[in-house]
Amino acid sequence: MTEGSNRERVLDFLNVLYSGDVEGALERCTDDVESLANAPIDILPHMGHRRGKAELREMWNAVRARYSELRCEVPMLVSEGDKAAAFIRVFFRKSINQRMVQFDIAGFYTLRDGKISHIREIIDTFDLVQQLLERDVAAILTGRRAEPI
Repeated sequence: MTEGSNRERVLDFLNVLYSGDVEGALERCTDDVESLANAPIDILPHMGHRRGKAELREMWNAVRARYSELRCEVPMLVSEGDKAAAFIRVFFRKSINQRMVQFDIAGFYTLRDGKISHIREIIDTFDLVQQLLERDVAAILTGRRAEPI
């Protein structure tokens, strides 16, 4: 496998996943795929550690149920050997009020036999939670007057 082909595999995976094709994304993963996304699971219960296609399917379907539109931009993706790293800008449209949520993910991928075996995502969850709650969480935490954002 060449680094270029792994780069293309990860880019293809992201495009398929964010187009809404959960089963297509799972086809691009190993059966024992592991995913870890740091997040406050009390607010985002579908996030956290997931193992295997069934758990990833459950997580991705939960995301699909909450948002009417998902898309991503990948301004940077690099690969070396069986590893790839991507800077991903994500756009989710909330189903309940059609408000767009935008946040960045640093995604790290390990591939095995041409399929993704490990996914590690680092998200600015503070910013994401503020957008989801539509509140200035910093103001709430510091006692300043909290205005809707």
